[in-house]
Amino acid sequence: MGVNVTSIKTSSNGAWQGDNPLDFAFPLLIVQTTLILVLSRFLAFLLKPLRQPKVIAEIVGGILLGPSAFGRNKDYLHRIFPSWSMPILETVASIGLLFFLFLVGLELDLSSIRRTGKRAFGIALSGISLPFICGIGVAFVIRKTVEGADKVGFGQFLVFMGVALSITAFPVLARILAELKLLTTQLGEIAMAAAAFNDVAAWILLALAVALAGDGPGEQKSPLISVWVLLSGVAFVVFMMVVIRPAMKWVARRCSPERDVVNEPYICLTLAGVMVSGFMTDLIGIHSIFGAFIFGLTIPKEGEFAERLIERIEDFVSGLLLPLYFASSGLKTDVAKISGGRAWGLLMLVISTACAGKIIGTFAVALMFRMAVRESLALGVLMNTKGLVELIVLNIGKEKQVLNDEVFAILVLMALVTTFITTPTVMAIYKPARGSSALTHRKLRDLTNTDESKQELRILACLHGLGNVPSIITLIESTRSTKKSQLKLFIMHLVELTERSSSIIMVHRARRNGLPFINRLRRGVWHDRVTGAFQAYSQLGRVSVRPATAISALSTIHEDICHVAETKRVTMIVLPFHKQQWRGEGDEQTVENVGHGWRLVNQRVLKNAPCSVAVLVDRGFGNGAQTPGPTATTTAQSVCILFFGGADDREALELGGRMAEHPAVKVTVVRFVETEGSERNGVLLRPSASKSNEKNYSFCTAKLNPEKEKANEAVIAEFKSKWDGMVEYTEKTASNLIDDVLGLGQCGDYDLIVVGKGRFPSPMVAKLADQQVEHPELGPVGDLLASSSHRVLSSVLVIQQHDPTHTEETPATKVAQDDDGELKGEVTSGVGEISKVV
Repeated sequence: MGVNVTSIKTSSNGAWQGDNPLDFAFPLLIVQTTLILVLSRFLAFLLKPLRQPKVIAEIVGGILLGPSAFGRNKDYLHRIFPSWSMPILETVASIGLLFFLFLVGLELDLSSIRRTGKRAFGIALSGISLPFICGIGVAFVIRKTVEGADKVGFGQFLVFMGVALSITAFPVLARILAELKLLTTQLGEIAMAAAAFNDVAAWILLALAVALAGDGPGEQKSPLISVWVLLSGVAFVVFMMVVIRPAMKWVARRCSPERDVVNEPYICLTLAGVMVSGFMTDLIGIHSIFGAFIFGLTIPKEGEFAERLIERIEDFVSGLLLPLYFASSGLKTDVAKISGGRAWGLLMLVISTACAGKIIGTFAVALMFRMAVRESLALGVLMNTKGLVELIVLNIGKEKQVLNDEVFAILVLMALVTTFITTPTVMAIYKPARGSSALTHRKLRDLTNTDESKQELRILACLHGLGNVPSIITLIESTRSTKKSQLKLFIMHLVELTERSSSIIMVHRARRNGLPFINRLRRGVWHDRVTGAFQAYSQLGRVSVRPATAISALSTIHEDICHVAETKRVTMIVLPFHKQQWRGEGDEQTVENVGHGWRLVNQRVLKNAPCSVAVLVDRGFGNGAQTPGPTATTTAQSVCILFFGGADDREALELGGRMAEHPAVKVTVVRFVETEGSERNGVLLRPSASKSNEKNYSFCTAKLNPEKEKANEAVIAEFKSKWDGMVEYTEKTASNLIDDVLGLGQCGDYDLIVVGKGRFPSPMVAKLADQQVEHPELGPVGDLLASSSHRVLSSVLVIQQHDPTHTEETPATKVAQDDDGELKGEVTSGVGEISKVV
């Protein structure tokens, strides 16, 4: 090594005393780790538009840091990654790898393999056997072509090559399926089950390869030793499944939410178990990661215990330690070793053989199981995913000196290419059927205009967590008619898909029933509490409740919401506002913000929804008063409907009519009218290209139909005659609209205020176009009431009526008029024509 390892010190005395920190182990490790993390994250950011899994960025980052790119500068290589530091870096990385393989074992649900049955087993078997045979064929070519490859034992080399070409990377495949929204489809379930089979078989083959491999090309070892290693490995697996697995089930029960116990000792005991399991397999002669993987399989997947383990170690392992392993792999990869036409020809041969073997083998058997051609082809491409597991195999092969530098570099590039092409290829050849549903009721008004006794009101209510449950139940119950149509409620728990394994664990708890709607969730903490609450509520009356989970990236989860609304023929989507507010002591309010990303989700749903949308700003709605029930005799909720005019306000009024039928809900309608003489002063709004949607209210650009807008008077008249005696109706002259609206919200007389978004604003609302904006997606009046700075006590429901002609919106500038209708002042520059709001 050139350096006496015993002379290496951990930390320096500092630059002031003449020490260079890069000559000491710990400061150098900090620099190496920081460099690796920054580069891998930067590459992940660059590859995100291509929808590549993070593992691609980490592999590429490792290769760039190694002798293939930056390492060509010897000064950099010897200063930042000197040879004496590599054992330290690899030791730290190996700890991360050990715990990551434990997480992989946690992800792998063996019960899903049993559920999928013969089809997944047949596909996995063909997906392993044909590439393995192809790998043996390639091994013959490489041994005769690459210098030094024939110095290794024949059997060892064949097994390593076969394993390298036949592996499917289960964690990477799960991430790709989630990104493509295929996890809960039939294709995704088969792919995951087949990959689970493949993973188990790969680890068995890897254990065999390690048992056969010696410490070097020149070592002669008795075949009996390999047999003892394999038998010991089998005994270890049996012991873990027969003895340790029941013990871990007992530990998981002890950590259940029903038992008020301190969980830390059990967590620490489990983490120590990972280390001990790794040590035992290393002692046997199989790599330590095998023990960690098997120990992960023994952990029960149901309940809170697995989730708590993930919370403790996932971010630290996946975010910090695992990239170090990729970097250490990249530092061993020298692409320059692949030189000349012969070597690049070998690379093409290995890539094409790996792809052809896996894709053709999977495709043929999938067709035999009567899967569609496109599904079969997509399944073959998905099963060709390599990644982390592949790198582990290659690193072990290099460590055991079964693979030399050139063969190692060829196989690393093969793993990179096959994983890189998976996502774009599947996107090109397979798109899950998302046929639109038959013509249905897209807004509440549609139900009113039909025979209501035969119609079913369908509402999709979205939740971020348990905190949204009381307000959603109270709102839905308030809208439930006791005389009219049946109510069908779809509950969707929105879960952000991140790089964390816990997102995938949640998918494993879901049974497939289309995309992304899940008919029933397997037993879990969230499911137990939320479903229990809604199932108890459904017993109150004519309410059918179906819970579901949507797991997607925040940038695309709105597609899942809109897709379920389309396929389930939903009339209204209810979204929780991204801020939840509670009244504290005195006038103080506590605000919980779930994040700006969820606000963007609401904005995308409002823009793309196939039905009406309501955004609920919760200030304890349902927490203070008794939840209304069908037999309630006293008023539980007081609701105020604000009416200014326009399609959105008419939809809000329609909802108010449904609420008025409930005996436990008191509805008050407040209609704002202009002061006498101000009607002839129109308000002019003009589109403004200089304004952004984030900081200004947007209004509909569709051409206004004056006849349709005259419907305001007719709707009010119809409403008053229909609900006379059941609804309190008042008209309020708007002298100061802001003060009047805030006065209703601050008085505390109403539990809920319902208002339209106002995309076609009345002249009164149009005057607010230039006011200071906080939440433009709620419209001018909704924003006033939702702002935490205005000390509004009531919860707020902002409604947008569905109309396919009203989807385009743009920021606008208010242009003042004098009493004669002439423009006053200088008109700001903008695009489009000035339109008058009437």
